[in-house]
Amino acid sequence: MDEKVLKERVREIVRKAAGLRDRHTDAKGAPVNYACIFSQSRAEYEELLEAAHKIGKVVEEMSTGLLFQIRPLDTVAGDLKLLKIRIPDKTKPEKGDADFTVPDYGGFKRECLPRSGFRLIQREKFEMIELMEPGCDVRAYFSHPPLDEQLGLK
Repeated sequence: MDEKVLKERVREIVRKAAGLRDRHTDAKGAPVNYACIFSQSRAEYEELLEAAHKIGKVVEEMSTGLLFQIRPLDTVAGDLKLLKIRIPDKTKPEKGDADFTVPDYGGFKRECLPRSGFRLIQREKFEMIELMEPGCDVRAYFSHPPLDEQLGLK
């Protein structure tokens, strides 16, 4: 896969996730913080990694894949600087996800969590709100603190 194809795939994921965000929240201007491509096979994972190495460098090795800091990529939700390539996972059949930064996370959380499609995921050093819609081939997330801040890249 060449880098042009990879970039278009990432832009499509961010565009679709922004549409998901806009259909279900009032955070229409929330900028993208990072995006993730869900690979569906080991061969696809290796192909995506090869292309991602051409546009950025690995900043973190996670148990679920590699996170790259990439040259800023213009998207409908702002410049994207972090891209994760996720190892194949049968629980992630979608194309990928995008994570958006909301200015008032506490208020956003109180407003959205009671509604259908939203779920809170708590981790050791952060939490995130997941948004899924039946039939949608992407997911949207809202992390606190945002990933770039967690990694000291902001």
